Amino acid sequence: METTRRSIAKALSWRALATVITASLAFFVTGEIEVAAKIGFADTLIKLVVYIGHERLWNRITFGRQQQPEYHI
Repeated sequence: METTRRSIAKALSWRALATVITASLAFFVTGEIEVAAKIGFADTLIKLVVYIGHERLWNRITFGRQQQPEYHI
């Protein structure tokens, strides 16, 4: 199981990359850096929160996980 800190670190690294992609696309479409930055920022805030919640939810779902034995040597 992942810790909340790990989920947050993963979310931040992914969002940094995704923000650059979104802002670049917005700049390409609008030609305005300010608009592109606002779109990239809003997209990041919304998706960061959703991603962390999604990760935490999946940590509660047992689908596809193998159970560890009751003992470890």
